[in-house]
Amino acid sequence: SHPTLHPCSQTMNFQVTGLGLDKMKLDSPQSFLDQEEAEEADDQQLLEPEAWRTYMEHRTTLREFLTSDLSPHLLKRHHARMELLRKCSYYIEVLPKHLALGDQNPLVLPTTMFQLIDPWKFQRMKKVGAAQTKIQLLLLGDLLQQLGRGHAELGALLESPDPRPFLAGWGLVEQRLADLSAVMDSFLAMMVPGRLHVKHRLVSDIGAAKIPHIRLMLSTKMPVMFDRKESVAHHDWVSLRWCVTTQPVAPEQFELRFKLLDPQTQQESLQRGVVPVAACTFDIHNLLPDRSYKFTIKRAESYTLVYEPWRDSLTLQTRPGPPAGPTP
Repeated sequence: SHPTLHPCSQTMNFQVTGLGLDKMKLDSPQSFLDQEEAEEADDQQLLEPEAWRTYMEHRTTLREFLTSDLSPHLLKRHHARMELLRKCSYYIEVLPKHLALGDQNPLVLPTTMFQLIDPWKFQRMKKVGAAQTKIQLLLLGDLLQQLGRGHAELGALLESPDPRPFLAGWGLVEQRLADLSAVMDSFLAMMVPGRLHVKHRLVSDIGAAKIPHIRLMLSTKMPVMFDRKESVAHHDWVSLRWCVTTQPVAPEQFELRFKLLDPQTQQESLQRGVVPVAACTFDIHNLLPDRSYKFTIKRAESYTLVYEPWRDSLTLQTRPGPPAGPTP
């Protein structure tokens, strides 16, 4: 027969604590706060006063790290920025080497610069740019996952019921805090698209003419998004609006696509098209009533575009019934 263990005995109390079992199920019911205080008193009895002070200091250090350097709010913001980067358009920027990084005025760059660049080599460089962008986005996603896992692991340590393993393993915890700080620094540094790693000269030899010094950078443009409130479907036409979160320096060209969803006849399958638009608004007429249409917006193709992983789309349903009479 198994020996009867009394939950109030000191040995059993330590076993229960070590196993992380819920003592509230073994003892008489009491408030969670009282329970926590009772456990803390038990923990204090296991340690000398000096060790207890050290334990409490370490807990404070860990808690501060989790609520400031690696707070859930901060991680949530980084996740939002990551999602935004996944929706951006990425371009190669060609700059004279003497131009300061913050002074990226396209007027400073003469159009002759592109005439000097070997087109085939530039196309190859665009592929390098696309690969570099994809790798950077993958690395950013991986670093963000590491930060999330680190927060979960350190949070679980704070919940640890026994102070002695916590104290004994503090050296490893300190190393983990340093590692996660380094991961955060890497993440923040990588959020900004950087210089392209150029392995080949882009300018072909042009005799005695002086070859200009150029620098290639990766730059981003914010995603183009439909305005969900202002884009409206009517009986046989739609009014579409879109915007970019940051105001572009120069007017931009867009490509608007539309198509009828689930066409029933060959004639209906012609209800689709691609429209170049030089504004942030467009109306499409001669649509069928009471039908669903899908609309997609993106920037028009550009010579310097290297990677555009995402484009915004919107589905609207035209209204049923006859159109309203002509307005007086």
